[in-house]
Amino acid sequence: MEERTLLTLMVFSSLIVSAETIAQKHAIEIYSLHVDCKVTSRFAHTVITSKIVNRANESREATFEVELPKTAFITNFSMSIDGKVYPGIIKEKVSAQKEYDTAVSRGQSAGLVKITDRKLEQFHVSVSVAAASKVTFELMYEELLKRQLGKFELLLKVRPKQLVKHFQIDVHIFEPQGIRFLATDSTFMTNELTEALTKVQTETKARISFKPTVDQQKINPELDETLLNGDFVVRYDVKRGATAGVIQIVNGYFVHYFAPHEMPVFPKNVIFVIDRSGSMAGRKIEQTRDALLKILQDLRPEDRFSFITFNSKVAEWKSSLLPATAEHVASATGFVQTLSAGGGTDINRALLTAVSVLDKAERLPERSVSMIILLTDGQPTSGESNVEVIQENVQKAVSGKCALFCLGFGFDVSYNFLEKMALSNGGIARRIYENADAALQLQGFYQEVATPILMKIEMQYPENAVERLTKNNFELFFEGSEIVVSGKISKELDLLPVEIKAQSHVGGLTLKEEANIREKEQVFQNQSYIFGNFIERLWAYLTIQQLLEKSVSAQEEEQKALEARALELSLQYSFVTPLTSMVVTKPTGQQQMELANKPTEADNEKTSSFPVGASVKKVSARYFGVTSEDDLDAYRLRSGSPPGRWRAEPQSGSNKKLLSVVARVRDKLRAQPLANEYPQLLLQLPKQNEIICLNTDGKAQPPVHLLSDPEQGLTVTGKLGDRVNHFVQFAISYVNPPTQIHVSTDEIVLSHNNGSTRLPWTESATSTIQGLRVSVEKERSVTASLSDAVTVKISLVKFPDDFLGLYFLNTDRFSDQVSGVLGQFYSKVRFENNSNINQRADERLLSVSGSEHKVTRQYKKDYRLESASDPVPCWSIDLTP
Repeated sequence: MEERTLLTLMVFSSLIVSAETIAQKHAIEIYSLHVDCKVTSRFAHTVITSKIVNRANESREATFEVELPKTAFITNFSMSIDGKVYPGIIKEKVSAQKEYDTAVSRGQSAGLVKITDRKLEQFHVSVSVAAASKVTFELMYEELLKRQLGKFELLLKVRPKQLVKHFQIDVHIFEPQGIRFLATDSTFMTNELTEALTKVQTETKARISFKPTVDQQKINPELDETLLNGDFVVRYDVKRGATAGVIQIVNGYFVHYFAPHEMPVFPKNVIFVIDRSGSMAGRKIEQTRDALLKILQDLRPEDRFSFITFNSKVAEWKSSLLPATAEHVASATGFVQTLSAGGGTDINRALLTAVSVLDKAERLPERSVSMIILLTDGQPTSGESNVEVIQENVQKAVSGKCALFCLGFGFDVSYNFLEKMALSNGGIARRIYENADAALQLQGFYQEVATPILMKIEMQYPENAVERLTKNNFELFFEGSEIVVSGKISKELDLLPVEIKAQSHVGGLTLKEEANIREKEQVFQNQSYIFGNFIERLWAYLTIQQLLEKSVSAQEEEQKALEARALELSLQYSFVTPLTSMVVTKPTGQQQMELANKPTEADNEKTSSFPVGASVKKVSARYFGVTSEDDLDAYRLRSGSPPGRWRAEPQSGSNKKLLSVVARVRDKLRAQPLANEYPQLLLQLPKQNEIICLNTDGKAQPPVHLLSDPEQGLTVTGKLGDRVNHFVQFAISYVNPPTQIHVSTDEIVLSHNNGSTRLPWTESATSTIQGLRVSVEKERSVTASLSDAVTVKISLVKFPDDFLGLYFLNTDRFSDQVSGVLGQFYSKVRFENNSNINQRADERLLSVSGSEHKVTRQYKKDYRLESASDPVPCWSIDLTP
């Protein structure tokens, strides 16, 4: 039997690293383990690289495991085995599962990611390592750190379980606002290990490095056992002024952080609705009592509160809310100590009673915040048991008058039910894990919502200059947290104004600020701690999170649209989200394919019989505009225009469905433009609002050298078709990483280190090789992007013959050495103004590499656009390669 070795890295904005041998100790050796985390303005980009070698004289199996935050999105994974790279490819979830089911026998586990803790989920993959062979695992993930109780926190659980020759953790922090405080802590640090820890901090930057030698890792010199077994924590916060927050800008995308402080706290009117059904008996009710006793001591004198307990019956502690005086708190303490459990679970009546108590309350402060905090460990078994009816009843009763927070204790509760109910009523849901510290979890949640300082917050930006805005209206803001809004600046501006309107305890609040765009962009120039277009990726991350959250409480049609948009962004930005999967292909001879799916909190519970909302299994059907698996299969059988141009409408019978699909394909075919209406090549001139339509003579059969830039390490060639006077093949070559992307009208092939990966046009997918991201948009386009480099995009155009279109983004990054048929247009081109020439309005002279060409104004289809129905004006030029 092969020996199994376990390598574990846990990350909770964080990470745990572990290696464990079952048969022969350390036959699989971790000789290098490096964690590199770059935190730039709260957005964290982490790369975990583990290098192993098989010291045995026969093959061994190693499992690489990483526990990362539930809020993080994996963006890339690859294995390098004896120099050959096996990249992970991100695809739409249902499509990836279908591919997996085709490749392997049904019944085998397809999940590489599972929830393992209240804040963590685990990624793992196994691979057989030949004798004396080396393997490098590399995993990347990204997340926006959330500010809680006045700080950001990185927790690193370090447990390698063997001595590692090259062990290193680097945490880089760059906060342009300034770092207010920075602290580290550890449960395993000794005097020897302290010498391996360095911390360097300036006004805006910090670097923490932990690099112990093998001797420093040892428990004692005589034993090969490691000291590295415990927590390593980094905590920090940023400086803040009494302003409208801080705006940061990179490449046209902005992020706005708003976290006011030293403001008066709103009085709270809070009702605790506590489940005391039979399932709460024992440890759960004891921990609930302990937590409530501590929470009572944290109430402010100006707060008003009450308790409602429920099983199959609902009981009110008092008929009205009482101020949190010492006398009332003492009385409540006595009541809490008598709580016992037994009976059923009538959630519906308990919540409606709580709303009624708030409605009837008298003499509440004029400016106060009302909230209901529900704690339950089960599903409704008494009274109204239909969760959809309960959700409707509660939303109608609440009607925006208070915020509802739902805490699910344990795993018998339907988390989907609680989450939808909370999000529909201005609150949030949280699972309380059945651990020894459950009481602390309850107290911690209360502390997060205990100090509301603003309500009805509106973050306003100029409508005509900002697009793709994330959520910018918020019901409540709590002390110690932070509001984050991001978007894209769509017009040329010198100043970006922002206005914040909110209600504070003392009255209306208006804050204004203007961000100087040029100055803001200059802040991030040449900063070693940032990674390329980080604000755009932060925007995408935040948008996906908010779309998924909004879809939970949305109606079906809106839910489809929200999930479709979230899926589109997940694929575009290479994020493993609940809507996508990463396909991991392994060497021939092993189980060749596995899937990494991102679980949700609702996946982390016992199967529920309640039809709560729609499951992720229906996402694919929603994305394609169909509502059943039959409709989905019919969609996949279509031959026609790229998806997104038209949709299938659900029909009542299979014959009607098929006839409808055939009719629409026929109509679409009739409506398609001719291929010669498209230019062969289309160029957007740098720094000019002009487009060049470039045509070749169509006789060049060998590949045409289109563009080279030695500084970019980029070369692009193309080949014209035999029967169509357009390009049907392109090859994109990179020096670093040494990779070729061969694109034809049939498929995309990635070649790297003597290995290749084939990506069909029939599926959306993303693959990343050493920072080079290749994204396929199903039957539409493929994009190759590399940090701080020009982005290359190739469009697939259909009807009447398939061909390819080529264009470039970020062309200001080309060097002066760019050359080739297209390259010369990015360095040596200009329009001539010669008054001696009798020049028509639709003709101009264009100087290219010193030669003058007459160009004419024409209208061509723009294959860059999803819909090419309206021609675009361009200057047409004929060149011979």
